[in-house]
Amino acid sequence: MSSAPVDQLLIAFAQLNPIVGDVAGNLEKARAARALAAGQGADLVLFTELFIAGYPPEDLVLKPAFQAACRKAVEALAAETADGGPAVLIGTPWLEGGKLYNAVALLEEGRVATLRYKVDLPNYGVFDEKRVFATGPMPGPIPFRGVRLGVPVCEDIWSTDVIECLSETGSEILLVPNGSPYRRTVYDERTNIAVARVVESGLPLAYVNQIGGQDELVFDGGSFVLNADRSLAVQFPNFQERVRITRWERWADGWRCEEGARAPLVTGDEADYAACVLGLRDYVEKNRFPGVVLGLSGGVDSALVAAMAVDALGAERVHCVMLPYRYTSNESLSDAASVAEALGCRYDIVPIADGVEGLEACLAPLFAGTERGVTEENLQSRARGTILMSISNKFGAMVVTTGNKSEMSTGYATLYGDMNGGYNPLKDLYKTEVFRLCRLRNRWKPAEALGPDGRVMPDNVIDKPPTAELRENQKDQDSLPPYEVLDAILECLVEKELPVAEIAALGFDPALVARVERMLNIAEYKRRQAAPGVKITTRNFGRDRRYPITNRFRETA
Repeated sequence: MSSAPVDQLLIAFAQLNPIVGDVAGNLEKARAARALAAGQGADLVLFTELFIAGYPPEDLVLKPAFQAACRKAVEALAAETADGGPAVLIGTPWLEGGKLYNAVALLEEGRVATLRYKVDLPNYGVFDEKRVFATGPMPGPIPFRGVRLGVPVCEDIWSTDVIECLSETGSEILLVPNGSPYRRTVYDERTNIAVARVVESGLPLAYVNQIGGQDELVFDGGSFVLNADRSLAVQFPNFQERVRITRWERWADGWRCEEGARAPLVTGDEADYAACVLGLRDYVEKNRFPGVVLGLSGGVDSALVAAMAVDALGAERVHCVMLPYRYTSNESLSDAASVAEALGCRYDIVPIADGVEGLEACLAPLFAGTERGVTEENLQSRARGTILMSISNKFGAMVVTTGNKSEMSTGYATLYGDMNGGYNPLKDLYKTEVFRLCRLRNRWKPAEALGPDGRVMPDNVIDKPPTAELRENQKDQDSLPPYEVLDAILECLVEKELPVAEIAALGFDPALVARVERMLNIAEYKRRQAAPGVKITTRNFGRDRRYPITNRFRETA
């Protein structure tokens, strides 16, 4: 295999969906991608961060057996590069000198030719890499067939130091393997960071990102190439797997990527919806559930979850169950049936009166002399939750829960009732955003969605006042502020961490802000027991926001 300088380089980018812990499966994905790239004449195939392990592996990566399995897989793939086909740059955990690194390995000519280690280990928000990895030394370029490749890993481009080192030591192209999860602001952030590094270094930069759901994180792909003049040469689609060749040529002033396909990105509410669908699909598929079951109430939240589930899995794998009681309106019964019919999924009606009244009879001696109230209302929710979990236990489908972020914030949910379930695609969406996404889905669906085109929710589902229907004429706003007000306050408290006094100064009633802040604090114990769900915002309940349950601090306006 020649190591003489070349004027042209064909680099395949593998924007793929690995599975954490599936070392053998990830190796097979890498082999298939390399074979595809070889057929297109690639010199090199670039995979994403920790591809062999799956990302993020969290504490799994500390297991010696897992480290050994990853190394064995990398060495097996390295041996296959003796066939004269493309070389490989692939992310893997790597134990060296008693230290575990987040590494990228160059596999060429039948061996592990070169290793580079991640320097800037993120330790904020959803990331906790300093817990498991050692910091790598400042890297120099990797010599590859007459080209000096700088290979910073993900976070290494978010500050200037690593790129400055690579530039000063002679790098000619920056190839960046990433495991960057989706959040609403992410596209502008990535582009701004990449442009800044290109301007500072004067080098072209290729940003290659994985896709797929991993618990509450969704990786959206969207890989791209910026030339040294900051022009966009290649743009991969987001939320879709791709293996694609990029063509590079050396000119008098350096290397340049030829213009290739520039796919339009799914953004805004469409990206939020696509992320929820992908996160739910991969949670179900990667954990090998045959399908999902959910309570379809006739309300907006369960209608949106049903649509997402059908888009993710297909109608034949979604089971919707209406669980009516005496307070369930005919309107709700009609709306739920209309949603299920439009989506084409299985729909059953299971009345809960016998269950609720049986529980009340059991408790009657203990509750004698007390007034009916929230406790009796919650029995309805807990009966529904028990029925759904029983269907799950009997047939294997996972219960999908349907609470939104407004409810999770304020505790407007019943433990061991409507909070029952294995996953919640709406967990990081406020109620006002749920309304928006319902209207969106009636006119659009993601490219790879399996659900029907067109309207899947009657206007009445979206337009009617929200209600839990646990008592006569109940409306959410009997006990909560209007959602447009509530959600604005919650965003200030959760995403922005603004003091109560500052939020009140924005024009909100000080007493209301203090009340919402109190509801947020005292509901922490419920959130700790809630199902995981897709991260959409900059601060989700879960890995992003870790508050103590026992906590007496309260602010005043």
